[in-house]
Amino acid sequence: MSVQKSSPAAEPAGTPVRRAQRLHLSEDWLATVVGLVLLVLVLTGVITGPVVP
Repeated sequence: MSVQKSSPAAEPAGTPVRRAQRLHLSEDWLATVVGLVLLVLVLTGVITGPVVP
């Protein structure tokens, strides 16, 4: 199987690959923010009881 590498200039700006990369980055940041919010809620006592059973 041969793999062709293309330069970023050869691809249009709106390709699905670029959109998927942006979406992936957004999902990572969303997961980070949700995790930090949960951590703050547990540390402040808003969420009580076993968080992880």
